[in-house]
Formats: sequence, C-alpha cells, structure tokens
Amino acid sequence: MTHRPALRLLLIFTVGLGLVLPTVSMLRGAAAPAPGPVTATPLHKSGIYDLGEKAGWTLTATPGVPTPAGDFTYTVKTNNAAVIKTGTFSLASGSATIEVTPNEPAMLYVQITPPPAATPAAPAGGGARAGGAGQFAPAAAAPLPTIEALKTTLTLTEAQAAAIQPLLDDVTKARAEMLDRQTTLTLLSTALGGRITPLLTEAQRPQLVQVLTPAPRGGGGGGGARGGGGGLTLGAAIAPTKIQPGTPRPADFDAFWEGKLAELAKIPINPVLTPTPTNKEGVEFYTVMLDSVGSHVQGYLAKPAREGKFPAIIQFQYAGVYALSPASSQDRAAEGWLAFNVDSHDIAPSVGTGAPGNYNSLGNTDRETSYFLNMYLRDARAVDYIRSRPDWDGKTIVFQGISMGGQQSLATAGLRPNDVTAVLVLVPSGADIAGSLHGRTAGYPNWGTNDPKVAATAPYFDTINFASRIKAPVLLAMGFLDTIAPPVGNWTVLNQIPGPKEAVPLVDAAHNNQSTAQQLAPYENRAKEVRDLILHGGTFKPNAATSRPSM
Repeated sequence: MTHRPALRLLLIFTVGLGLVLPTVSMLRGAAAPAPGPVTATPLHKSGIYDLGEKAGWTLTATPGVPTPAGDFTYTVKTNNAAVIKTGTFSLASGSATIEVTPNEPAMLYVQITPPPAATPAAPAGGGARAGGAGQFAPAAAAPLPTIEALKTTLTLTEAQAAAIQPLLDDVTKARAEMLDRQTTLTLLSTALGGRITPLLTEAQRPQLVQVLTPAPRGGGGGGGARGGGGGLTLGAAIAPTKIQPGTPRPADFDAFWEGKLAELAKIPINPVLTPTPTNKEGVEFYTVMLDSVGSHVQGYLAKPAREGKFPAIIQFQYAGVYALSPASSQDRAAEGWLAFNVDSHDIAPSVGTGAPGNYNSLGNTDRETSYFLNMYLRDARAVDYIRSRPDWDGKTIVFQGISMGGQQSLATAGLRPNDVTAVLVLVPSGADIAGSLHGRTAGYPNWGTNDPKVAATAPYFDTINFASRIKAPVLLAMGFLDTIAPPVGNWTVLNQIPGPKEAVPLVDAAHNNQSTAQQLAPYENRAKEVRDLILHGGTFKPNAATSRPSM
C-alpha cells in the first residue's frame, strides 16, 4: 500500500492496527448504511449451528429497492481462509439460498458480489444492510462538512474549531486518496480524534465521529467487492464451543511469565500522582506514573471526591498512539468507581506522540524483546497499584477493554488471576496470532508468523494461552464479520477459560469501529448491566445458555 507524503503522519498511528473509537461513548456515533438490493436472513436466528446441521441464509429482494439483473456470485470460507463453496444466484424469482454443512467446528465467512451491471448503479454513500445478517460496503461516502458547518452542527467554540480543522483537512485528503481502502478513513479519524477528544463535550464527541466516519463496511476488512457497488458479507458459527487451539501452548509458558512477574515484584511501585483539573462535579482526577520493568505505567485515575472505599475498574486501551480521554475515567468515578485508565505505552496520557507507530511488531522475533512484554507487565503493575490504595474496597477490580484493550484485559486476568473480579471485553484482539499457520486468517497484531522466530514468539503473547489461567468470570463479545479480531480466535479463548464465561455473539457485526450502535448494543447493554450489578455489591454470574448456546 502506498500513501502520499501528506498522509504519512496520519498513518504512523494506524499501520496494521485494529483501532476503536477514542471513547466508549463514541461507539454510538456510527451511521447505518442505506438499504440495498439483498436482504439475508440466517436459517438459524442466532447464526450458530451444530456439526452436521445445515447452515445458511435465505436471500430475498429488498422491498422498495431495485433488484439488479443478472447473477450474484458468492464464496464461502471457513475461518476466512479455506474456500469450501462457490456459486451464483439470481433474485429474478424473488429469493435464493446459500447452504453448507461443514463437518468441523469453524467460523463461516461469505462474500457476495453483485452482478457486474449493478456496480455503477450502487447507491452513493450506502449499499445494503443485510437484515441482521450482513452488510453491503458503501460505494461512496457522503461529502464532509465544512468547518463552518461543524461550528453550527456541533455548537463549536472558535478554539474547538481551530483544533478540529487540521483533522478535517487530513480526513478530506485521505478520503480522496483511499476511499475504497478498507477502513483507512475510519482509522485515520480515530487516531487523530484522540487529540481533540478532551476539548469536546460528551454530546459533541459522538457527533464529530459520526460526520467524519463513513458508513460501516461488511467483513471488517476481509474483502469482497470494493468501490462500485460493494459486496455483501455474512458470518456464521459452526459448533463454536468446540473450537480448539491450533498451536500448542508452550510447556514453559507459565514459568516464563512467573519469572517476569517475579522481576516486576522486585521493583517498587513508586506512584507519582499529579492533581489534574476536571469539570466533572464530585470527582477527583489525577495523572499517574508508576515504575515497572524497563518502563513506566502512565494514565489517568479518577475517584469520587469523598471519603470511603470504592470498587475499582481498570480500562485498558485499544491499539494506536493517542491521547487518552479524561472523560473515560471521570464518568466511571462519577458513578462511584475508583477508575484507572491505563495508557498502552510509556507516554503521558495527555499527549498523542512518543511511542513508535509500528510498536505492534517491534521485537516480535524473541519473547524477551516483544513490545507486548513490557506492555503486559505494565498492565499487571496497574493492578498492583490499585491494590495498594487505601481507598480501594479490598475486593473488587473489574477489567474492561475493546480490541487491543480487550487483549490486555485477558492477558492481565491471566497474569493476576486472584486479583480480578470480572473481565468485560468487546472484540478483543491478540487471539490466534499464528492462525495463518493452521488454516485460519489471523488478525491484529498482524505478525508475519511465516518467520519461524516470530512463530515461536507468538504463543507467549497470545490471549488463548493466558485463558487457562483466568479465574474471574468473563463477558466476551465477538463480531462474526470481524477480521481484525477474528471470532474463531475469541471462541477459542472462551473455550480455554476453565471458569464461568459468557459469550455475546454479534452475528452481523465486524470490528467495533466498523459496526453500528445497533450491532454492538447486545454487548454494550450487557456490559452496563454487569458493571451496575458489581458497583452495587452484586456478583456477576455469566449466562451459561449464552456461553453454550443450544444448537
């Protein structure tokens, strides 16, 4: 992939990453694509099938939308890798079906391409949303607003407008250069959005994301027709609770990490807290720095501005290099949490520079040099710090994260299994890193495991291998169309967790930044239920029926 020099600064934040939006509230800003010519309805509403059961979709013409003449083509893959079926269908009679009967546990990915004649006629800015089962990629994005229009729409001050203008200029350039390049535009707007997020109100943040982000694309980066009329992407699960690891867990995995935790234990925490201004009523807010192995933990800590002992929640961050949003921890503190928002890097949380843009692959030929080694140890040190605070309630620590934040949550739950109360993760990355070696298309951190040294390093940082150490109950949501954090890896993680866990299958969702609020709502709603329950003294008991769906 080549890029104009003007965009190079933007791309340093996004090379090979599966980013999510700067704050959880921003997840609600994605707009749904317009209706398209095909509606796909799964044979089983859950999108989950047992071995030997016929899996598939009924395809019908969408009422009120012109149906293209000619044949649609489709490809069915297992784990987005092995092609198991191809074919064509026509909607001339009003409906068609795609059916397969796999004999092994797997995730199914289906790519549908419209007739060639339909490509130029695809609706601008939209494409089709597939009735709860898939998405059509947009043909073109709606025009970006001018800064003057944003001033009116978002009620911006002059200072806010001045901060947003460079981002608007860069996104405009990116759209002209890379409109059809998967989710580049989304990643660019997300990466730089972190810098201006602290300047905006809670109401302005999701509005800005909505106007700068194109409609979601099916497949989350997995392919299909690009540009033109786009392609419909569908997903399903075949006996997902039976999916097993494709790479053996290293015999010395536990010994390796116990040795690293012993190194960490020898280093005093040495917390440095700097009171930081906040407009959030009833909240104390601090910038934090802690000592760790070879680096420092940095982040924001917020707590209720009153005496007492409080349950703690630690938020781990998604991929990229960006400034943290103060609102993330402040909002939790206002609810009653002792909230620690931990930066993934050893950089001040108020800045968006200072870490290498290609950190995800740095040192990945040796377990002693991987960038994730010190990252995971910093995460463990964050837990140590919370446990040392006199205002912690002494029993409650919840981990929460999205994408790479979910990856860190799962790894830390394995490193500190006796210290965590619950783990809440949405589309966590880092599972099945070497999937390409055993018939599965791997996702983030996008390591080239064809290199034997990289392949030997990967298992020590793969969330699948931390899973068997986790004792806390886990809530994990996976997008069936996700290729940044492939669902086959996340089902494998759940299947390795010996304790209680609850899956939230997002049947028509890709990665979270490529999905609509409606598609993510099952996780968002359930995670809020669990947080509220724990905050008020309850115990999270995962829904076993969801973790082991009836098939």
